[in-house]
Amino acid sequence: MKFLVTIDRDEDGVWITECPSIPGCVSQGNNKDEALKNIEEAIQLCLEVRAERGLP
Repeated sequence: MKFLVTIDRDEDGVWITECPSIPGCVSQGNNKDEALKNIEEAIQLCLEVRAERGLP
């Protein structure tokens, strides 16, 4: 499954990633690659929790 993610950098240089199609699914990293790896894990965990709760 593929999801669109956004990536931005905050004023402290931390990379912030978000998956807009999954409410509240946000992550970060010290560099772009780390942030993208972390959002992949966050998406997986968010989907697991939503499935457990019977959410789409």
